Amino acid sequence: MNGYTIQSDKLNKNRVFILQKSEMEKRLDPFYYVPELVELEKKVLSKQPKKLRDYVKGIASGATPKTTESEKYYAEKENGIPFLRVQNLSPTSILEFDDCKYINEETHNGMLKRSQVSAGDLLVKITGVGRMAVASVAPEGFEGNINQHVCVIKTGSKETSEQLAAFLNTDIGEKLASRRSTGGTRPALDYPALLSIPILNDSRILAITQKVVEQKKQNEAAAEKLLASIDDYLLGELGIKLPIPPENTLKSRIFTTSINDLTGNRYDPFYHQTYFNELLTSLEKSKYRKSKLGLHISEITYGASFNNNYVESGVPLLRIKDLRRNEISVDEVVYLPESARNLLGNCFVNENDFLISRSGSIGIVTIVPKSIEGFAFGSFMIKFTLAENSGIIREFLSYYLNSSLMIKLVERNKIGAIQGNITIPSIRNFPLVLPSPEEQKNIADHITSIRQQAQQLKDKTKEALKQASEEIEKILLN
Repeated sequence: MNGYTIQSDKLNKNRVFILQKSEMEKRLDPFYYVPELVELEKKVLSKQPKKLRDYVKGIASGATPKTTESEKYYAEKENGIPFLRVQNLSPTSILEFDDCKYINEETHNGMLKRSQVSAGDLLVKITGVGRMAVASVAPEGFEGNINQHVCVIKTGSKETSEQLAAFLNTDIGEKLASRRSTGGTRPALDYPALLSIPILNDSRILAITQKVVEQKKQNEAAAEKLLASIDDYLLGELGIKLPIPPENTLKSRIFTTSINDLTGNRYDPFYHQTYFNELLTSLEKSKYRKSKLGLHISEITYGASFNNNYVESGVPLLRIKDLRRNEISVDEVVYLPESARNLLGNCFVNENDFLISRSGSIGIVTIVPKSIEGFAFGSFMIKFTLAENSGIIREFLSYYLNSSLMIKLVERNKIGAIQGNITIPSIRNFPLVLPSPEEQKNIADHITSIRQQAQQLKDKTKEALKQASEEIEKILLN
C-alpha cells in the first residue's frame, strides 16, 4: 500500500487522497483527514499549545423555548433578557444585537437558569452551517441567555475570554474547529470535540483583532449616518414633516376624542393618541395623491401554521429572522418535509412578492428576490402582491413602507397586549402618498444608491478581517 500514489495534477489533493490504515484515528469520515487540515494541526501542535479545556471553569448550552407559547417565555426588548443566537455572534468577538430576541425573567431564572450569560463569558457557536466556533465575549454589565446552538464558557476573566475568542475567530481556529465537527447538513461540535481544540495564545492576535474592531466601528458609524439620511430624504421629497413626539408626561397622556371617531373603530386609547392623528395630518398635507395600499394589490394572504419539524431536505422555509427592512438574508436554509407541501396551500413566495412581518418585529417589509422564489412562509408573515396596473414602483413602495412614518403607523395598528401583531385589514388600510411613477423611480434610485454606499463601507470590514487573518497566520505558523 505504501507504493500507491495519485499522479494526476488535475485532481484537488484535498478532495482526493490516499490514507494509510495506520494513520486513522477514532474518526472514519474523510473530512477529518483532509491533508491540508492534517498538516495545519501538525504545525499547531508543534508549538505545544494548551487545549481549550485548560481554560474552562464551566460550560453549558441553552435551549429554545417554544415560539408557539411566546406569551409564556418571551418578552419585548424594554423588559426582557437578551436571548442570544448564532446570528448574534461575530468574528470580531463583539456581540451583535440588531437581530436579538428577548425572554422574560421567569424563563431566564427558571427553564434556562443553567445557561445564563454574564459579563466576560466566552460564547461559541457549536451548531450550524458556515463558520464553526465563531466566538464573542459578553460585554461589561451584560446579563443574558443562549439557545442550544451556542455554548457559554466561564473562563474566570474577560481578558482570557477575549484572547480565546480572538484565536477561535482566526481562519486557523475555524479550520481546527471544523475538522472536529460532525454531521452532514448541520455540522455540530460536542463538548469533547470543542474542548479538544488546540489554542495558540498570543497577545498579538488580540491586538490585531482590536484594530479591526475599531475600523469596523468607524465604517459602521459612517454607514449608519448614510442610512439615517434616507428617512429625511424620502419624507422631504414627499413633503411630509413629522410632528415632534410628545414628552412622556401625565399631561401628554391625557386627551379627549369624539364619539364619532370611536364609532365603528377601535376603543383602546393607544390607537386614538393625539400624536397618531398629527402623523396622519402631516401625511395629508403632502401635495401628492393619497391612496390606500389595499387598492393596489391583487393578492394578500397570511402565512401557514405548521410544526417546526425540520428535515435535511424538502420544502425550503423562510423564517421571520430572515427578513430585513428592504431585503431578505437567509444565512441558513431550513426545510419542512415534502409531506407538508399540501398543507401549505398558497403560502409560497414568488419573485417580486412583498412580505411583511406581522408578529415579533412587526412591520418589516421586503421584496422577494428570485433566489428565494418557491420558499414557503410561516404564520408570522403576510404576503401581498402588487396589481399589474398599480402605478407603483416596487422599490419605492418598499422604502416608503419601511419609513419612520409607516413604522409609527404600523405600531398604532397592532393588536394584542403581550405578543402584538397586525392583520390583513389593517395592512389594506395603510395610507399611501404616491408621486408619479417617474418621480417614484427617481426617489427609489437615489435611496438605492445611498444603501449601496453604506454596504461598501460595511464590506471594508470583511476585507480588513481577511487581511488580519492572513497576518495572524504568518505570526502563528512562522
